[in-house]
Amino acid sequence: MMKKEGQIRIPSGCAIAAVISKEGERMSGRPIMDAMRPMHDRSNGLGGGFAAYGIYPEYKDFYALHFFFNERATRKSCEQFLKERFEIVKSEIMPTRKIPAITDEPIIWRYFVSPLRSVLASLQLDEKEFVARTVIKINTEMEGAFVFSCGKNMGAFKAVGFPEDVGAFYKLEEYAGYAWTAHGRYPTNTPGWWGGAHPFTLLDLSVVHNGEISSYDANRRFIEMFGYQCNLQTDTEVITYIMDYLLRIQGLTPEEAAHVIAAPFWSTIEKRPADERERLTYLRTVFSGLLVTGPFSIVVGFEGGLMALNDRLKLRSMVVGEKDDKVYIASEEAAIRVMEPNVTKIYAPAGGEPVIIKVKEGRF
Repeated sequence: MMKKEGQIRIPSGCAIAAVISKEGERMSGRPIMDAMRPMHDRSNGLGGGFAAYGIYPEYKDFYALHFFFNERATRKSCEQFLKERFEIVKSEIMPTRKIPAITDEPIIWRYFVSPLRSVLASLQLDEKEFVARTVIKINTEMEGAFVFSCGKNMGAFKAVGFPEDVGAFYKLEEYAGYAWTAHGRYPTNTPGWWGGAHPFTLLDLSVVHNGEISSYDANRRFIEMFGYQCNLQTDTEVITYIMDYLLRIQGLTPEEAAHVIAAPFWSTIEKRPADERERLTYLRTVFSGLLVTGPFSIVVGFEGGLMALNDRLKLRSMVVGEKDDKVYIASEEAAIRVMEPNVTKIYAPAGGEPVIIKVKEGRF
């Protein structure tokens, strides 16, 4: 008897996709939504989501806070909390459309805010650290309120559902951005809920992930020493905090951060030229607690760029395609060819070797 969906565990499940324009050309969300359709069976309807960069040019100097609220009273109390810390320049319900496939939706709201200078001065914090701490505080301490996106000129959109339905729910065809990422979830160890869908974000960072993190507990213990809190019931959350710590706090480049979370084997490092060997040894030694083990492929979005990365053994699929100024990333080639049928170059990156694409300076 043929088994039905839900009766089979798919260890390579989850679908990821991304596209970026190196010229900073803004693209509709329609192509990235369509790219998820041929990968439908890699998901099981328990989570789908997208992240987009360059979508709020009229509010590009303000942090866009996307919220889930369980009820109106929670939103009111959270809004009062925000007013004590931020100037709120715009507050509105997130535009959505009712579709049968998306049910039990929370109240979905967004605020465009700027930290109050008096508060920053009293706490002696820069605005990014202040926003990050505020978001972690809300998600940890304020029951019924959850910030699922908090960057400038970017936003995440996610829900319980298949990704193509989530995109339609949020009307993503009406947005335009210079970079998009997408995820279809097949959770194997953690529950499916709205906050647990990918992407996971902090400030301008977003992460979509296919795989399992066997080093999660070690990674979590390390990163929580620096004020982060992993409480979203999925292992992927920790990757976002690791990347924020390495890029923003430690000032590493994306390539250096990749060499921390997917560090080359010692036998590989020994064969590198002396200066490179010294740097790789430093990264692997100092940040040993942030080595991510287990099968994974991830796409990290950041202001002005994307990074695609596999685990060192390449135990999850990931393909990259190029055409003109566009770079496409997906779990399967079929998804890339939906976005660009005439892709001119297509390849599979080696395990542990990051593919980093940046928009030309000043174009986004």
